[in-house]
Amino acid sequence: MAVKKQDKPDDGKKLAITKKGIRLMIAGLVVMIAGFILLSGGGSDDPQVFNYAMFDARRLVAAPIVIICGIIIEIAAIMGRHKED
Repeated sequence: MAVKKQDKPDDGKKLAITKKGIRLMIAGLVVMIAGFILLSGGGSDDPQVFNYAMFDARRLVAAPIVIICGIIIEIAAIMGRHKED
């Protein structure tokens, strides 16, 4: 009867996330920050004057799409299986 060789238990020295995953997380964070920068601005100095710049396409369409793309990148970085570099 052959005895199976048991694998050594992991000593805890290996990270749960790879370098590629960390790079993707940083990229997702940068994309989300860019989306929040696109979202900012449009205020008025005088509260009695209405500023229509609040409702331009950059703030209503582009910025939320960029932020959602950043969140998707973050999910892929955390949940995805990445090969070790």
